[in-house]
Amino acid sequence: MTIRQEDIINIDPPAMTAVEAVYLPSILKGFGTTLRHFFTSFGQGRTSRTMQYPEERREHMPVEKGGLHAGNFRGVHRLNRDEQGRVKCVACMMCPTICPARCIHITAGESPWEDREKYPVKFEIDELRCIYCGMCEEACPVDAIELTTEYDIVGGSRQEMIFDKEKLLHVYDVTISKKPM
Repeated sequence: MTIRQEDIINIDPPAMTAVEAVYLPSILKGFGTTLRHFFTSFGQGRTSRTMQYPEERREHMPVEKGGLHAGNFRGVHRLNRDEQGRVKCVACMMCPTICPARCIHITAGESPWEDREKYPVKFEIDELRCIYCGMCEEACPVDAIELTTEYDIVGGSRQEMIFDKEKLLHVYDVTISKKPM
């Protein structure tokens, strides 16, 4: 299909004035915004988001209206245990399938327990590659994977930040007594 010449409408933009041509009003408006944020950020101004870490921690911050809400914070992962203390995961492969960062790797094996067909022989999450979107948590049909409120996990090497099944279960053991934010 071709477009006929008479169907084309040319629109000419209005000419800029001399003041608009040097962008002076826009520059002054930008400086005004910068200065407003600068002066209101001292103390507990309305634009201040500064947290004095490690003295002030995220879990002690009040829930703000329209700001950081404690209920939507997602930190490091954990693998939950069932009532018998076993890994709750049934190796359904939903979390590695939905993960946009492709940081979850599971090797499934035949379950030694009669209440499920499979269980994860190997379960690894690369915490440095993860974008903490929470999609793995949402996709899990048995609530086996969960994002905790822990955020200050560090490692000396990249390999230390690849959490295997034992480390994820250890995070569960450490964080199960903490109430969610």
